[in-house]
Amino acid sequence: MKTLAARRGPERILDLMLRTGPYGDGFDADADGLTLDVLEEHPHGVDLGPLQPRVPEVLRTPSGRIELVPEPCRQDVTRLREALERRVADDALVLVGRRDLRSNNSWMHNINVLVKGKTRCTVHVHPEDARRLGVVDGADVSVRSEAGAVVLAAEVTDAVMPGVVSIPHGWGHDAEGARLGTAGRRPGVNSNLLARSDLFDPLSGNAVLNGFPVELAPAR
Repeated sequence: MKTLAARRGPERILDLMLRTGPYGDGFDADADGLTLDVLEEHPHGVDLGPLQPRVPEVLRTPSGRIELVPEPCRQDVTRLREALERRVADDALVLVGRRDLRSNNSWMHNINVLVKGKTRCTVHVHPEDARRLGVVDGADVSVRSEAGAVVLAAEVTDAVMPGVVSIPHGWGHDAEGARLGTAGRRPGVNSNLLARSDLFDPLSGNAVLNGFPVELAPAR
């Protein structure tokens, strides 16, 4: 405790964990061991040497092996194959989400310096699909699914494949009850409005928010 006395709060706990960890100095038992002071002196990292193999002794599976295909996943392969074999129409589009470089979901959208500039809540459309559908870069388009519809600006780009459109998640700050002044001036759209509320991944129970069909057309 005397050694840690100079630290307070989380830093004190972190120093304790480093010192007592496998690479720690053991409170001066190992002169070359890690401490928080050492890490602060090397902001670009510390080379701890080559990785050491620890398999199979660290495994706790019943078989003693790395079980790559748990039984629930193996049983779901048939459903997966059937889903992949179902063909969609040649002109159909599939919606996927994306993250934006300057935002962490919606956490940064109420900070003006991070949301100023060009609109970033856009729908990415491949140039081939844009030509086929009459979509103009920067113009508003309607994206519709069996669950709902949103209107936002199109961004024509080859960053997505043909047949795929992409809307970033974490937007839609004009929802009723939202009290975000800065974010409310650049609300964007909530892509979750396009997802069915009754569709879930059978293994994880997560809502299906990606990979479902949508229609895209110039907004009227």
